[in-house]
Amino acid sequence: MNAVEIESAISDLAEQPFDAAEFPYAFLAAFGNKETTLKRLRAGNNNTSDVPGGVLQRSNIHIAVSPAGKVGETLNALRASPATAKAKAKFILATDGETLEAEELVSGETIACAYPDFPNHFGFLLPLAGISTIKEIKDNPIDVRATGRLNKLYVELLRENPDWAKEERRADMNHFMARLIFCFFAEDTDIFNGEGLFTQTIDQMSERDGSNTHQVMSEIFRAMNIKPVDRASAEPRLPNWANGFPYVNGGLFSGSTEVPRFTRMARTYFMHAGNLNWKQINPDIFGSMIQAVADDDERGALGMHYTSVPNILKVLNPLFLDELRGQLADAGDNERKLLNLRKRLARIRVFDPACGSGNFLVIAYKQLREIEHEINRRRGETHLRSDIPVRNFRGIELRAFPAEIARLALIIAEFQCDVLYRGQKDAVAEFLPLDTQNWITCGNALRLDWLLLCPPSGTGVKLAADDLFGTPLQQTEVDFDNEGGETYICGNPPYLGSTWQNDEQKADLQAIFAGRTKNWKSLDYVAGWFMKAADYGTRTPTTAAFVSTNSICQGQQVPILWPLIFANGQQIGFAHTSFKWANLASHNAGVTVVIVGLAKKNNQPKRLFSIAVDGTTIEKQAPLINAYLVAGVDVIVEPVWKPSDGRHSFISGNVADDDGALLVSTKEELGLVPVNLQHTVRRFLGSTEFINGNTRYCIWIEDEDLDSAQEYPEFKKRFAQVQRKRSSKKAGPRAKNAAHEPHKFAFRSNLPLPALVIPRVSSENRPYLPVGLVDKDIILGDRNFALYDAPLWNMALIASRLHWVWIGTVCVRMRTDFSYSNTLGWNTFPVPMLTEQNKVDLTRCAEDILLAREAHFPATIADLYDPDTMPDNLRRAHERNDEVLERIYIGRRFKNDTERLEKLFDLYSKMTAVAKPASKAVRSKKA
Repeated sequence: MNAVEIESAISDLAEQPFDAAEFPYAFLAAFGNKETTLKRLRAGNNNTSDVPGGVLQRSNIHIAVSPAGKVGETLNALRASPATAKAKAKFILATDGETLEAEELVSGETIACAYPDFPNHFGFLLPLAGISTIKEIKDNPIDVRATGRLNKLYVELLRENPDWAKEERRADMNHFMARLIFCFFAEDTDIFNGEGLFTQTIDQMSERDGSNTHQVMSEIFRAMNIKPVDRASAEPRLPNWANGFPYVNGGLFSGSTEVPRFTRMARTYFMHAGNLNWKQINPDIFGSMIQAVADDDERGALGMHYTSVPNILKVLNPLFLDELRGQLADAGDNERKLLNLRKRLARIRVFDPACGSGNFLVIAYKQLREIEHEINRRRGETHLRSDIPVRNFRGIELRAFPAEIARLALIIAEFQCDVLYRGQKDAVAEFLPLDTQNWITCGNALRLDWLLLCPPSGTGVKLAADDLFGTPLQQTEVDFDNEGGETYICGNPPYLGSTWQNDEQKADLQAIFAGRTKNWKSLDYVAGWFMKAADYGTRTPTTAAFVSTNSICQGQQVPILWPLIFANGQQIGFAHTSFKWANLASHNAGVTVVIVGLAKKNNQPKRLFSIAVDGTTIEKQAPLINAYLVAGVDVIVEPVWKPSDGRHSFISGNVADDDGALLVSTKEELGLVPVNLQHTVRRFLGSTEFINGNTRYCIWIEDEDLDSAQEYPEFKKRFAQVQRKRSSKKAGPRAKNAAHEPHKFAFRSNLPLPALVIPRVSSENRPYLPVGLVDKDIILGDRNFALYDAPLWNMALIASRLHWVWIGTVCVRMRTDFSYSNTLGWNTFPVPMLTEQNKVDLTRCAEDILLAREAHFPATIADLYDPDTMPDNLRRAHERNDEVLERIYIGRRFKNDTERLEKLFDLYSKMTAVAKPASKAVRSKKA
């Protein structure tokens, strides 16, 4: 369940008559617990509560229904309960149906409220559904509640008005929803005269069954598009009850005022939404959350889009806010310096070319208004209107509804800032009519000319726009107030790896990159935004910063993308290394991202941010940040075919290409294999078998065994199956080449020697890469790499933290998993010259790791390397290995992964500098 669904479920629960016996289970169900879980708790199998009336869910919550008036005492009993501690409960909760109290045990934070009001505190309880609590929602749940109610209304209206769900009417439906949001906000903030004017008018003038609700609403919308002086002559005449609504302008109510038909249920949903206090709405939260309402494909992810303000500020602070705050601090109370800073603020443009519902723009606007207010306070001019024009916050958004919400969110943010800094009276007096100009463009950002939409100077085309929400694409150019100021580009564009791009998205990248590189098809979609920002920067000094999946700073994409950006005279001005860009999905879902800031080359220190083990942010300043987001030398790691220092080379495992005929889960599937052929049934290890300890076998036939193998019917049948598969029209070149030998794997790399094995793909959550030693009789699948007959000290290298950070940086990642590469990861791994004693010491370390694993037989790699349960002796063996190896590198342990990477890149740069002249000498000699 997502946050919106949880809020709706607990609101429904609070409205129902209190059932003491049923409450704990209904409460848990509201937070997404399945009926099977609740059934076990009801039966007492999993309920270990030692408090009367208690229900205890392990690692989650201890709930008890108390006698009337004894809620406090019951909560104390839950806190003191040995069962609470033993079950590692995160929360305790007690209620008697009149009041409710709860406590988060780690933080000690509590809530206490009347029972019907506990849904107002649902944000406090969201961790019960595995959702990280976000402070803004924890403190004020109005945004989630509003999103849920509007979603119900939206779905019900589409059900009653199927024609509005069609593509040709969807824009009308989205425009209608934007009008509703504005009206709900305006009636709770005195923009409309009288409290609740909109909702109350609909309630009083429309029938309870909803039959004429659309007509009443349409008249209200019509009134708000007619100036007061023109209302007396309006045709048809406006009803008296509609005359109380102000003239709004801005195109919000221009054009058609048609409203979809309402059912009784739709009218009820409307009233529920209108009865919320929209004055408290947070436009950056609400806009992000509601953007899924109008998207059929995204509605299942309702409420998951919200990005926390701290995450957005990870982009905006180093992009420009930190510098502005520094200038404010330097200005002190100097009126001239403060005035110059205020003038600077008024000329700043913030441009988000993937703006969604506008949360980056809204946060940027709010932050600049806060700085401006402090300037005015120091100058004694708090009465002044803001000089920061909302039109200086530009955006591009592909989808129509989020683009409309982005404009509306900025309008609401402007009004709220005026209320906060100038007072309600002045804010209301100056709010209406709305500006008619359109500063959010609906279109494809990778196909539009950013210089036209956000020109560095000049005003460009000045077409009069009469519709804030429907200006044609060719009329999107709007004058900047105080033009010619600095421009900052920011945002969180769509990532989309190459595999998941559709044809149109591929064409977008082709249009940008085809004339620059032949390898553009391997790039993530987000690379298009980086390249366009770099191109924009060639025309005017600007700084750009985007959130991106970390894959654009790893592996094969680095040598494709970053030389093009650097060739444009750009450099990485600041960056934030990998962290989780969390949202409101359950179980802390979120993608691993980086933030990369681009600027023209300069000699200023570069800022590199990272997350420490304790969750705090560390900042390091360096003269340069390279494309892998490492402070230090400017290098790009290219694949090489074999290690330059004589280390053994990894070989890819064997490929069956067999239609499943040569591989089996158990030997019994092959029947009674004759004694003379039993040696042909070999243990097979793919990556899953290696990591999880699963058993699998394969038929491995050498030529000398072929005649005997064909006499056994089960083998003969399977060979025929392989033959059909490899001879089919759909078979690939490798399969077709092997069709004449159906008894063999299509690709065979096996050697009759012991091997070090490492899976191609493995989880980044393990503290070390899963490398192991297998005997000569095991057949390795192609999801593994094999290092045959290698000295055991090679394992010490692979099993080190040094190698873990190198692979995680220079190799491709599959989502958050490591994708190991022999040519890019192992062959390029910088290793100092090792003495024979070094090799002896490292061999011993590898042996100790293997012995520590063996002590926990039959535990699997997955079991042993779970970061939460890793055995102490195995952890110590790895730490000893790290210490021995790192002392070879720098004479001591590295302080952290950042220091490890800096040393590795320094060594790599020296290693390649030596290799290049040597290779030139060889070529000259051959010539």
